[in-house]
Amino acid sequence: MSLSAAVELLETRQQVLAFTGAGISTESGIPDFRGPNGVWTKVDPSEFTIDKYVTGTDTRKRSWKMRKESGLFEARPNAAHRALVDLWEAGLLLGVVTQNIDGLHQGAGLPADAVIELHGNVQNVECLECDAAWPTPEVIARVDAGEEDPHCPDCGGIIKVAVVSFGQAMPMREVQRASELAHACDAVLAVGSTLSVYPAAYVPIEAKESGAAYVIVNQGPTEQDHLADVIVDAPAGQALPTLAESLISARS
Repeated sequence: MSLSAAVELLETRQQVLAFTGAGISTESGIPDFRGPNGVWTKVDPSEFTIDKYVTGTDTRKRSWKMRKESGLFEARPNAAHRALVDLWEAGLLLGVVTQNIDGLHQGAGLPADAVIELHGNVQNVECLECDAAWPTPEVIARVDAGEEDPHCPDCGGIIKVAVVSFGQAMPMREVQRASELAHACDAVLAVGSTLSVYPAAYVPIEAKESGAAYVIVNQGPTEQDHLADVIVDAPAGQALPTLAESLISARS
């Protein structure tokens, strides 16, 4: 279906909830996970479970090396992130629920309380033993200085970027907030996600079942195409600015 069909569906909606995945950030230079050249085509995700991280020094060393080389800390928001900010500032966006860990929604200008990060944020590091926390670049600097497996300087405990690993539960506060927004919205806009990672991908389903209109913007098919009212098969950085501009103009 066309972008014009998405505009027509959404132009009377007042409370749009965005649900974003890795595809919204690929145009910022961050690879996705499950695409043809995604991260999991190069690395076995089973090697990075929370249990292996906690018990395996080698796993932690590989993890810190991957974080250092990921490009996440050099990435900048793209036109798709900025389009969501435009919708927010126009009063049309209820909030963003994201699977992403890159912090680019906030970097584009969305307030922190408008973004629900179901899988955490790579910009922060936490100690698994005490309450100590640091900006990730501070810990990366320690890795650059030769600490392959840095530990907490306060208690000596294992430290980890504040993201959800395989086998680790999503943060309950964020899950609850996402559910509340899914019930409150009158439209859900899924962007850049194959909608195949659960339980996060239940959010747009919950919105749809609550009566919201459902638009998917993604390159290629998703596992929820059969639920969508409109599908826009296009890069997020191309589709979202046009969509946002049209919706904002319709209210002027």
